[in-house]
Amino acid sequence: MHRLSRQELNHSHNFDQCSKSNERKTMAVIILTILTMGAEISTGILTGSMALLADGWHMGTHAFALGITWFAYIMARRYANISTFSFGTGKFGVLAGYTSALFLGVTAVYMIVESTKRFLYPVDIGFNEAIIVAIIGLLVNVLSVWLLRADKDHHHHDHNLKAAYLHVLADALTSVLAIIALLFGKYFGLVFLDPVMGLVGGVLIGSWSWGLLKSSGFILLDGNQDQKTKQAIIEAIEADQDAKIVDLHLWKLGSNSLAVLITLVASNPSSPEEYRSRLNRIHHLDHITIEAHSCLDTRCICQRE
Repeated sequence: MHRLSRQELNHSHNFDQCSKSNERKTMAVIILTILTMGAEISTGILTGSMALLADGWHMGTHAFALGITWFAYIMARRYANISTFSFGTGKFGVLAGYTSALFLGVTAVYMIVESTKRFLYPVDIGFNEAIIVAIIGLLVNVLSVWLLRADKDHHHHDHNLKAAYLHVLADALTSVLAIIALLFGKYFGLVFLDPVMGLVGGVLIGSWSWGLLKSSGFILLDGNQDQKTKQAIIEAIEADQDAKIVDLHLWKLGSNSLAVLITLVASNPSSPEEYRSRLNRIHHLDHITIEAHSCLDTRCICQRE
């Protein structure tokens, strides 16, 4: 007979709590980024600076990525308690990241191709105008970093916000590279550094895109390499020296939420509540399913998969 009510056994699948404050901060950064992107790209075209164009396109990819993040926040919250999504909407942000990475990869290829063309067909650069706009872009990046850093204490609870923060930080680095290229070109005649920095920006975006594709795709396919958490679960469940886990499945429900399905045998099985209580100290373990079987001699079937 169940000792818990249906209400107590039921639980919410709204594991990734995305606050409206984070949404507003993300939107503010998106607006700043889009405005600066437009200024840098238009000035880059007028002045002939590939480094400035690269920085502008780089900011554009960040604006796109941040836009997807913002949209994922809204969709995840809107459908958080809809039964259609069996394990909640935690993977909205992961899918958004995967989609963003695909577009970022295309942008990286475009930047590398355009920078290579500048080596073959160099153009005159209006250094003064380009430097001014690049500095403005850097200032905007610094402001964006500050806006997202305001919630740095909550980054470990919100991987989307942390990714956005690191993304904008990388954008600031690209702005610095553009400024360096323009200054060296203006004062030392090292014009070749302009397309070089364009190549560097393209490689940076390509590298980020590939890393995001691998990490987000792995989660979407229910992959998990968290051996530390898996071992902690085994040790907690088998702490009584009676229970033996014979089947264990651990996977991610989102960027920062885990689910586990456990099948165990014991000569004197405890209640499911008791086994769940042993897992209370394991962080981010939000969905737990335990199947317990009685066996007079666990030694014959304690081979763990």
